[in-house]
Amino acid sequence: MPLTVLSDADIHSLLLSLSRDDIGRLQHNLSEALYDYSTGTQEKTSGCSSNQPRRVAIPASNDQTTLFMPASTNTSTGIKIVSLATAPIPPPIHSMSSLGLDSPRSSSRSGSPVPQSFSRPSSTSTKPSISHTSSASSSNTASSISHPPSIASTKSLEPSITSTQTTTPRGSLTLLTLSGLPYAFLAAEELTAFRTALASTILFNRRHNVHSITVFGAGAQARWHIRIALMLRGAEIHHIDIINRSFSRAKSIMHDFYHSPQWADLREANPKLQFSIVSSDYKEYQQLAKDHIRKSDVIFLCTPSTSPLFPHEFLTSSEGRKKGRYISAIGSYRPHMVELHPEILRQAVSLDHKHHHHRHAEKGGVIVVDSLEACLREAGEVIQSGVTAQQLVEIGELYMVKKASMREIELGTGDGEKGLTNWLMKGNVIYKSVGLGMMDVCVGEDLVQLAREKGLGTQVEGF
Repeated sequence: MPLTVLSDADIHSLLLSLSRDDIGRLQHNLSEALYDYSTGTQEKTSGCSSNQPRRVAIPASNDQTTLFMPASTNTSTGIKIVSLATAPIPPPIHSMSSLGLDSPRSSSRSGSPVPQSFSRPSSTSTKPSISHTSSASSSNTASSISHPPSIASTKSLEPSITSTQTTTPRGSLTLLTLSGLPYAFLAAEELTAFRTALASTILFNRRHNVHSITVFGAGAQARWHIRIALMLRGAEIHHIDIINRSFSRAKSIMHDFYHSPQWADLREANPKLQFSIVSSDYKEYQQLAKDHIRKSDVIFLCTPSTSPLFPHEFLTSSEGRKKGRYISAIGSYRPHMVELHPEILRQAVSLDHKHHHHRHAEKGGVIVVDSLEACLREAGEVIQSGVTAQQLVEIGELYMVKKASMREIELGTGDGEKGLTNWLMKGNVIYKSVGLGMMDVCVGEDLVQLAREKGLGTQVEGF
């Protein structure tokens, strides 16, 4: 059997060539694997949770951590080995001012910086123009969404806790047949970002309204969330707001959408899409962030943050609770790391929420997770909020309920769990993921097959 070797460049090229139907098939296969993970038995299902060993973390002296993640599906086994910067443990948070959202350096420092306004070029221009505007007009420029798009930004004052080192996982995924024959070796960086976004958008694709999307972060995770969302829902998306400390990184995503040939199909399918970018050190950041978050239908959190990205009142107040949203938090993966304020999770599972879709829950709402065991052990938001196992539901369990509901409708024996469907489509749904090696194996299998069909990568015969 030949060994297929795929570099990050190979995987990047392959992923950019995928059609909407390809994305749909990959997402369906991942959903099936998550279903097997949550509902399968050890005797009959190789990909069940009982057959997934815990990952092992080995810290190094250079502030890096290497993770060893063995995993299996019903058709392959594998191990992912990646190294990434260790997120430092911050001091205890005693007030919201220490989050940097309403601190003197971010919202009350004297003197207003002069932001930049970036405009998409007109049809007669070949280069984007950058002009300086006065601070008096900068707030309206940043907060309004118009076509051409506009951005408010200032120079960063100082690096954030997690911005001084890359937290991008670098390493490899080795795939083997169930009989132990190695058949593929893949670089892990692009794969990890793609499979995380692919899983995150499973529930996104069920949402009734996706007009306005807010994205925290501007790295590979954020980029793939935006790209897959556009591939799945296209012209239904009217606004994408990116909130990020680095103005230039966020601007590069928007620039690619408007100018890169690799985004041409998405650009043509959604010519009226409007972008807005706000850098987090801007004087009016807190108000701008609140405006974007409050109007959003979908929030993707894609940062390795060690403190909440915004005050919980943005979503827990009576004003913040007026509309249903889908929130996906995928950037934090250790007990001391959080993107969502724990109070948001506590409110989501409080007794006044009348969703009872967890197979063990008798009352209260639920948080959707990729793995109950892993999130209880590693997800900072879950741990710090005090959410219990009975208030979590694995996404694979929801897929099980969906299958049963579709069967009821086909047989005419039930209404197909209308309450569950309505909640997933229109309610407040929070998805928390810390990542599973099984996801890498599942998506890696499919990418190897596609690469072989397209003649990408290197084939080592007789390995």
